[in-house]
Amino acid sequence: MGRGVMVAAASVVVALGTATGMLSALDDRGGSDEARPGLVSGSPSPDLLPVVPSASGPAAPSASASASPSVKVSESPSPRKASPGSTKARTTTATRLYRYPSSQVLDWVQDNPSDRRAAVIESRIADEPAAVWFADYAPATITSRVRAVTSGGAAQGRVPVVVAYAIPDRDCGGASQGGAPDLGSYDAWIDRFAAGLGSGEVVVVLEPDSIAQSDCLSAAQRAARFASLARAGRVLKAANPEARVYFDAGHSGWRPAAEQAALLKQAGAASAASSDGIFSNVSNFHTTAAEIAYDRQILDGLDGPPGLGAVIDTSRNGNGAPPDGEWCDPAGRKIGRAPTLDTGEPRIDAYLWVKLPGESDGCKGTPGTFSPSYAYDLASP
Repeated sequence: MGRGVMVAAASVVVALGTATGMLSALDDRGGSDEARPGLVSGSPSPDLLPVVPSASGPAAPSASASASPSVKVSESPSPRKASPGSTKARTTTATRLYRYPSSQVLDWVQDNPSDRRAAVIESRIADEPAAVWFADYAPATITSRVRAVTSGGAAQGRVPVVVAYAIPDRDCGGASQGGAPDLGSYDAWIDRFAAGLGSGEVVVVLEPDSIAQSDCLSAAQRAARFASLARAGRVLKAANPEARVYFDAGHSGWRPAAEQAALLKQAGAASAASSDGIFSNVSNFHTTAAEIAYDRQILDGLDGPPGLGAVIDTSRNGNGAPPDGEWCDPAGRKIGRAPTLDTGEPRIDAYLWVKLPGESDGCKGTPGTFSPSYAYDLASP
């Protein structure tokens, strides 16, 4: 990334149960790296899961380079049986984080046990806990689908990570556009999302890009969005006092920390009633050290309660961001630090895998589908 260039982080998500534009999970039983096109359907279907976003693209701050394929999911997801190796106990602090027992990478590992890449992909990606995205506007089913994840985590005594991604005017009308039709509908969707949180510990990543990528909105529209986000934080935390809610801080290559902190304040991120802090680097590649420094600057700028912290997406930042600013499945990237709730860093609450490594940004496969060749490249030592 060149000096002075702002990199916009438009998250390409695998939307959860969206009624149109649905993309099926990768069917790679022969070890192929190609994703097959999905089917359009008017209703969710079982056994396919939410997953994650793809990379953030270089652009002017208000621009976007993203797409929004989606995966069908049932009202009550039915996890696919994992391969035997994926159930082994882990002794790291990541064990406290919940791994939802179905995903495209787990499906691929189960379907391709003899593939030479399978052992590396299983041990270094599939065995790690990752966030579960809710990127569709489906009010009738959102409560039960969120509950399926949070109750699964509670049953194991582990902490799930869920991503709410349905804000209106999402992605500034770019390829990941979608979400609720208006803020009133979004507020009602959040109420139903909150009703599925249960009473156990849960981490909520609230609306990636919704604050850092808001230049496309008028002043009035931005104020209304930020008020709705502040409300969302209050609703989520009131529904489950054990929920930890984090707000969008973009990443260290985007807005200056002081500018981002000012926006976050407007959205309620400095209020203990709404917020536990901020998240950064979702779907991006910036180093953990850069994000720690950036996040601490933002937290200082928020001047909020002392308990506010930050969570960092480390899923693909092992080698840092490409020097040329490439965002779409760039070569030479590696997985970063394993997900954990024990970072050893003051005010850094967690390293999370919000973006699941191996799911394509659109250059190594259809956006949002699992690419074993990309996953293997990321996971190889």
